Amino acid sequence: MAAATCACRPWGSLLGLLGLVSAAAAVWDLTSLRCNFGSFCECDFRPDFQGLECDLAQHLAGQHLARALVVKALKAFVQDPAPTKPLVLSLHGWTGTGKSFVSSLLAHYLFRGGLRSPHVHHFSPLIHFPHPSHMERYKKDLKSWVQGNLTACSRSLFLFDEMDKLAPGLIEVLRPFLGSSWVVYGTNYRKAIFIFISNTGGEQINQVVLEAWRSRRDREEIRLQELEPVISQAVLDNPHHGFWHSGIMEEHLLDTLVPFLPLQRHHVRHCVLNELAQLGLEPRDEVVQAVLDSTTFFPEEEQLFSSNGCKTVASRIAFFL
Repeated sequence: MAAATCACRPWGSLLGLLGLVSAAAAVWDLTSLRCNFGSFCECDFRPDFQGLECDLAQHLAGQHLARALVVKALKAFVQDPAPTKPLVLSLHGWTGTGKSFVSSLLAHYLFRGGLRSPHVHHFSPLIHFPHPSHMERYKKDLKSWVQGNLTACSRSLFLFDEMDKLAPGLIEVLRPFLGSSWVVYGTNYRKAIFIFISNTGGEQINQVVLEAWRSRRDREEIRLQELEPVISQAVLDNPHHGFWHSGIMEEHLLDTLVPFLPLQRHHVRHCVLNELAQLGLEPRDEVVQAVLDSTTFFPEEEQLFSSNGCKTVASRIAFFL
C-alpha cells in the first residue's frame, strides 16, 4: 500500500511505541481493576483496520505471512456479531522479527487508548509471575483478573509475552476462557482477544526459510502449511513453554499460529529507514550503512539472517547519528 493512500494514526517513533509495551507490562493496570467494581468506564474498542493495514504495510518488514494471517483473522472475528469463541493467536519467531511490534499495533488500532487502554492487559512472566513457588496464587489471581475484566468489558485484549519463559501450569487456568462455551463463571467472554508471544519455533522457522533460499524459492512462496507443523511440534516438545501440558495445543484452542520469518539485510535496511523517518530525520547513507555493518548475521557461511532482527536498530541509529 502506498504511503500516500494510508491513514495511519500518528504515534511518534517505533522505539517509543515499543517502550510502551514495557511500561504496560511493568504494573497491573489500576484503571482496569477499578472497572471490575464499577460501571463508570466504558469499553473504548474502536477498530481501525485501514490504519492497521497501513502501518503493517509500511513498518512490518519481511512478514508477508504474519501480516496476512493477523489481518484476516482479526477482520473475520471483529466483523462477526456473535463469535462462538474468543480470538486466540500465538505469535512465533526469532527475536526482533516484529512479534511485540504487531501486538502493539493491534492494541493501538483496536482500542482508543492503545496500550494504555483499561481493557488492554499485558503480562510479562518476569514481572507478573516471577516466582514459580507462588504458582497457585498466580493461577487464582490470573483467573480472577481475566474473569473480572471480561465482566467489565467483553471486548478486552490479553497479551502474554515471553511464553517460553513462563512457568508451565499457569496458563491452564485460561482453558475455560479460550474454548467454545457460551458462558464461563457467569461471564460472557466470546468477544475477547488473547495473544501469546514466544521465540519457540524460531529455529525451525529459520531452517525452513534457509532451505527455501538455498532452493532459490522466493520468500513470499513460503506458506503457513510448511511452518505450522514444525512450530506446533516445537511448542509441544518444549517443557519450558507456557503451553506445556496445558491442554491448549492438544484441544486445538488456538485459532492461528502466526510465524515470523527471520530478517535479511534488506529488511534491516528497511527498519533503519523507517526509524529515521519516524525520528523526522532525512535518510543518511553513512548512518544506514553503519547500522548494517554493525549488525551480526547468520548462518556463518551464508550471513543471511540478522541475529537480532530489527530489535537493536533504534539504539544503533542513536549511536551513529
